[in-house]
Amino acid sequence: MSQDQNPAIFNWNGTLGLPEFDRINSGDFSNAFDLALVADRAEIDAIAQNSNAPTFDNTIVALELCGEELSRTSAVFWNLVGANSDEILRETERDIAPKLSRHASKTAANKQLFERIDTLWKSRDALNLSVEQVRVLERKWKGFIRGGAGLDDAGQDRMAQINARLAELGAGFSQNILADEASWSLVLDDGEDLKGLPQFVVDAMAAAADERDEKGGFAVTLSRSIIEPFLTFSKRRELREQAFKAWAARGENGGGTDNRAGVKEIVALRQEKAHLLGYDSFADFKLEDQMAKKPASVTQLLETVWEKALDKASREEAELEELIVESGANHKVAPWDWRHFAEQLRAKKFTFDETELKPYLALDNIIAAAFDVANRLFGISVEERSNVKAYHRDVRVFEVLNKNGSHRAVFLGDYFARPSKRSGAWMSGFQGQHDLQLANGSKGQTPIIVNVMNFAKAPEGQQTLLSMDDARTLFHEFGHALHGILSDVTFPSVSGTSVARDFVELPSQVYEHWLTVPEVLSKHARHIETGEAIPKELLDKVLAAQTFNAGFGAVEFTASALVDMEFHKAHDEPIDDVVAFETATLARIGMPDAIAMRHRTPHFAHVFSGDGYSAGYYSYMWSEVLDADAFSAFEETGDVFDGTLAQKLHDHIYSAGGSIDPEETYQAFRGKMPSVDAMIEKRGLA
Repeated sequence: MSQDQNPAIFNWNGTLGLPEFDRINSGDFSNAFDLALVADRAEIDAIAQNSNAPTFDNTIVALELCGEELSRTSAVFWNLVGANSDEILRETERDIAPKLSRHASKTAANKQLFERIDTLWKSRDALNLSVEQVRVLERKWKGFIRGGAGLDDAGQDRMAQINARLAELGAGFSQNILADEASWSLVLDDGEDLKGLPQFVVDAMAAAADERDEKGGFAVTLSRSIIEPFLTFSKRRELREQAFKAWAARGENGGGTDNRAGVKEIVALRQEKAHLLGYDSFADFKLEDQMAKKPASVTQLLETVWEKALDKASREEAELEELIVESGANHKVAPWDWRHFAEQLRAKKFTFDETELKPYLALDNIIAAAFDVANRLFGISVEERSNVKAYHRDVRVFEVLNKNGSHRAVFLGDYFARPSKRSGAWMSGFQGQHDLQLANGSKGQTPIIVNVMNFAKAPEGQQTLLSMDDARTLFHEFGHALHGILSDVTFPSVSGTSVARDFVELPSQVYEHWLTVPEVLSKHARHIETGEAIPKELLDKVLAAQTFNAGFGAVEFTASALVDMEFHKAHDEPIDDVVAFETATLARIGMPDAIAMRHRTPHFAHVFSGDGYSAGYYSYMWSEVLDADAFSAFEETGDVFDGTLAQKLHDHIYSAGGSIDPEETYQAFRGKMPSVDAMIEKRGLA
């Protein structure tokens, strides 16, 4: 090892098996990747050049275990890039993303290696493999085919070029959004500028201003946990408009952070990649190994919901227009008005508002609620280890224990917004679960899982209060975390969230349902000052209002999913102007002027910062069909903590990972596949 290498990046000797983050500097990663890539290539070549006939152990298991240094280096690096970035990390990302892509392309083009895998695949029926082993073999074989193993040399070279450029463009896309979000703020003075804002919003804006060294001011930022309540409560319409337009224009501001040209190139390269592999479109390529299988199936689902969402949103808009007239104004509902007047309408219909609810939704209480539900459903317990340091002072470290008190996993909670963190909320992992024998003689590894969110941090000495949407986000992401924490498989490549994209949201979305179970809220939603439980009258109103504004929510999501699919379907001519394409698509489907897409194209990170959700944003809704049906199973028992059903949920949804076909494992849990009707009803769109 050279003197320039920092072994702390891939030798994790910290408490609970964590990396020693205080020994890792941003400048260490470039050399660490160089070393790890060389080591991984040597291991892959050794497997490919093995003179012994291919067996499942000497080829597939060997591939499952190789590249440990690269896996660990990547895990630390990518988690920091997303959650605590700096200019050195961003520069390394721009350099390493195409390198990693070329490394993967070289592996996919390794003919000797593919021949070994292909031999095993063709003789799989004679190998006496378990269901999980067949799944792992199939994934390896399909991965090589989809990576271009069947192409000629020229095709493989072009595939490598495309993948490297896509990696470079995706990294740039993310960095541009982060730059736009970090550089923009609307700093307001006390007095008229804050008219209508509840104290919790004012406090969050004051903390955000301090974070940006705007001492004494109040900053509206583009963090969703600040921008959305500002748009909801501010009585200053011109300020709402200014903030909303900045939020909507991320990635579309000209100059070096503009994403429009990058999206145009990404879409073209994805289509070329699909054509190289023999598919009509990138959507056909992406959906082949998903539950949906075909773009037509996705379009049918989205259009079914779209029709109902438009009708519902039209009726909601009419009610908001009446409120505007009552307020003495005569303007139409604009996107920067909707949340503001919807909140007034909710208060009028259900006689409560968010300011009345928020004191019962302290962050610590909702974290405790999420942990308590996991304990009641799955028997695990979660204990904070406050003496363990993570990669930022705000990150909290928890140990997850089995029923018998033994170690199960490590969970990191990174809850607060900061300029070094990209927006949104996500689950990631430093280490996934598996049960293979390691080279050092130990068996398997336990998960290290992280949830990252962007809640507005309360000023020093005060409790951070969440909105109901924030609380749902926390439950959603902890549902993802449980998918990793409860994983119980043998092989790393099918562990945890390594499932079909349109199945991966099921564990997270079904978990959200337990937040609004009355006994959960009555236990954990306690007033920050009095400690009293949420009053039954308020709780009843909250539950009655769950489907309020459902048309708005369905329209902003479904519009984004439809635009995503349109970008990735087959086109007679290349798309020249991506924003014009977005506009034309929205006009064709009848997008209301009063509602904006949840994610506009220039900042649609799900789709363009990588290809994870490309032609796949629909998967939230696909999984929602499953999760509505899954929670109905609990409701049908009369006990939402029914032990027998909870065990089936554990065995077939949370712990199985990708070891079984998702349709098969869902039917093992539920006994049937669902229809869209339950989801439409639960959304309030029926």
